[in-house]
This record gives sequence, C-alpha cells and structure tokens, in this order.
Amino acid sequence: MASLLEKVDTLIKANLHALVDSALQANSMAVIDQYIRDVDNNLDALEDAAATVGGQVKTLQRKHDDYAQQEQELDHNIDLFLGQGKEDLARAAQAKLNSVKTMADTYGAQLDREQKEYQSLLDSRLKLQAKLTTIKQQREEMAALLDLARAKEVTNRTIKSLNDLAGSGDTDVSRMAESIRTRLDKASAQAEISASGLDQQMDDVIGRSELDAQLEERKRRLGLGQAQGQGPSQGQTQGQGQGQGS
Repeated sequence: MASLLEKVDTLIKANLHALVDSALQANSMAVIDQYIRDVDNNLDALEDAAATVGGQVKTLQRKHDDYAQQEQELDHNIDLFLGQGKEDLARAAQAKLNSVKTMADTYGAQLDREQKEYQSLLDSRLKLQAKLTTIKQQREEMAALLDLARAKEVTNRTIKSLNDLAGSGDTDVSRMAESIRTRLDKASAQAEISASGLDQQMDDVIGRSELDAQLEERKRRLGLGQAQGQGPSQGQTQGQGQGQGS
C-alpha cells in the first residue's frame, strides 16, 4: 500500500509544464501518452485498494458496534444483579464486561487506523483524477502545436527551395518564386498566431485546472459544498446591514 501511495504521489507532483515542454522538444506526444497511461493504471490500483480498505472499515465498524452493544447490556445487567443481591452473577458479568471492553477498544483502534488509510486513498484518488483531467484537456492543444511546428518545418524547406530557384537567373522563375514566398509568409504568420493562441490557452487551462483542484480540496477540508450556493450566511447578512446603516 505504501509503495502504491508513493507512486501516486510522484504522479500528482509531476510538473505538467515540464511534460509539455518535453513533448514539444521531442516533437512527439509519447511522453504525454505514457504519463496518461501511468495515471490510468495507478487510478485503477487506487480504486481497488480503496474498495478493499473500505470493506475492512465496514467490517471493523460492525464488530466494534457489536461489542459496544454487548458492553451496554452487560453494564446494565451488572447493576440489576447487584440490586437483586446476586453477586456471583454480577461478578461473572463484570468479568465478561472487562473482556468485551478490551475487544471493543481493540476494534476501535483498528477502525481509526483503517479509516485514516481509507480517507488517504480517497484523497489521493481525487488529486490524481484532477491531474489526469488537466493533462487530457491539454493533449489536443499540444497535438495541434506539434502539427503547426511540423507545418512550419515544411514551409521553411519550401522557402529554401524557392530561394534556390530565385537565384537561378530566370526572371519568370524568380517572379513565380517571389509570389509563392509571399503566400508562404502569410501562411507562416497565420500559423504563428494560431500557435501563440494555443500556447496561451494551454498555460491558462493548466494553471486554472490546478488551482480549481487545489480549491476543491481546500473546500472539502473546510466542509464547504452545496451549502455555498444557498446564499449568504446570517453573519454576512448582518454585516451587510450594518454596512448600509453606517
């Protein structure tokens, strides 16, 4: 379990900007696709582990509740036996109560540990899902950037060939080459504009997705959720009223 959480933590802390840069420099989506596969595989493992630990939590909770119920019944019976002068029965019940308390405490301690581990698995799963959503949102934009880069390379090679033609000394060929160069310049400028826009969108979405994931995690810790959409709190309403009266 510890090994799985270490792998997941490494994936969660991965620098998406660095991954994007590596993909662009290598002119290939391989590094991004490998990251997505790693996240998918570890998400499956996390879900399986969470289901296993979650089942153990339910089992421990049930056993702890059973012993707690026995503890209450025995405690009540001891009082009855003492009230009826049946000290032998009270003594036997007290001995059993001591044993039941020990078992209840043991299961209670195990339950606490398993609940913490279960919550840790769920938290890691949410963070990894957020990371996966972010990188998948960027894959298409990155693929488009790579396509633009390849097109730019083709354009550069074509321009070089046209320059060679223009230097051949034939006036008609030179004029044709210049016309084609003008068209290629325009197409190249349009590609640069598109690339710039995609690059900005990519940075914006990566940043926004990471910030949203962090805020969602903070809201979960603070217990904030659906209640936020129900309007201002009473304290906020009073504060606004005082502000208007001043």
